[in-house]
Amino acid sequence: MLRPLFFHVDMDAFFASVEIHDNPSLKDKPVLIGHNERRSVVSTASYVARRYGCHSAMPMAQALRLCPQAVVVNPRFERYSQVSRQIMGICGRYSDKVQQISIDEAFLDMSGMERLYHSAKEAALQLKAEVRKETGLTISVGIAPNRYLAKMASDYHKPDGLCRVSPGKEELFIDAVGLHKLWGIGKVGRKQLADRHIHTTRQLRSFSKEHLASMFGPAMGSFLYDAARGIDPGIFEGESKSHSISTETTFLDDVSDVEVLRQYLLSMSHELMFRCLEERQIARTVSLKLRWPDFSLHEAQVTPDENILSAEQVYRIATGLLAERWHGTPVRLLGLGLGGLYTGDAPMQQELFSSQDAKRRELEKVILQMQKKGQKVVKASSLVRRN
Repeated sequence: MLRPLFFHVDMDAFFASVEIHDNPSLKDKPVLIGHNERRSVVSTASYVARRYGCHSAMPMAQALRLCPQAVVVNPRFERYSQVSRQIMGICGRYSDKVQQISIDEAFLDMSGMERLYHSAKEAALQLKAEVRKETGLTISVGIAPNRYLAKMASDYHKPDGLCRVSPGKEELFIDAVGLHKLWGIGKVGRKQLADRHIHTTRQLRSFSKEHLASMFGPAMGSFLYDAARGIDPGIFEGESKSHSISTETTFLDDVSDVEVLRQYLLSMSHELMFRCLEERQIARTVSLKLRWPDFSLHEAQVTPDENILSAEQVYRIATGLLAERWHGTPVRLLGLGLGGLYTGDAPMQQELFSSQDAKRRELEKVILQMQKKGQKVVKASSLVRRN
């Protein structure tokens, strides 16, 4: 029986790193990806900017108060999608089971791959070296017996990190990470734990699953029980990517601002559409995923009459789903997906699709090709704050 082994690949400060790579004059400067507008939010903060307390999902105005000298760079989703695709291609050389969970993250199922390498660490070092050589960027890699631990391991020595959690060392690693950095437990969750005098992972392990469920509810109680023991709670077990393309983000702090959620949906819409273009896919369905602080999951999807042909169209549908399903509850995780995919460049239902969205798709194809040739071009619609 194969021993389970997973890599989690995380691209370090991805958007900012791409901009710094493409424009070396930004090196050693605090860089914020986003728009310098009143209600804009930070998509990515470079590591220099993070020293001042800036982070993703923070209002841009707040970030600039913390770091007035920061350089604000408008996002180029087409370029990020291109580089992401390149890195995912490199990951595909190491495993035939690559699960991309966002534009800058992926799991590699390396179970049984040990026979091809001297060790898992050697494979990870080789992967990191190839990414650096071919893209000029660094990635962090976490190695563990399950996805949950691999996810946290990749964050343990960032940036350009490498950390392995060996079988039998799961609880030691969880204790080293500590309750304050245990993935999936946000500010609200930590306060709930503190209110019950639970401050360490060791203390958390002292409670039975039933007791935790009685205190926090079945979903959160089950998650806490597994997480404290390094057991994969199954959050990252997604559907087959052969039938869908999806992306998601877990916020550092729970988000209650609709503008932040909309701007993330705008970024995700562009990411997904350019991944569709790269793979020559046309989608029929848009799905939205929301996770509350109590770990309850809320999903919605719609299959419109017309084919899904542009990022603007994805965004319109996604914000419509958000308006239907979200009523102010803090959001821990936000996900967006495209389903019902089929290969091709021409819609199956020519008489139904919007000519305007078809034109936008053709524009996005042109932009993607220009980006591949190294030309810097930004789609104007991606720069506008949506209402």
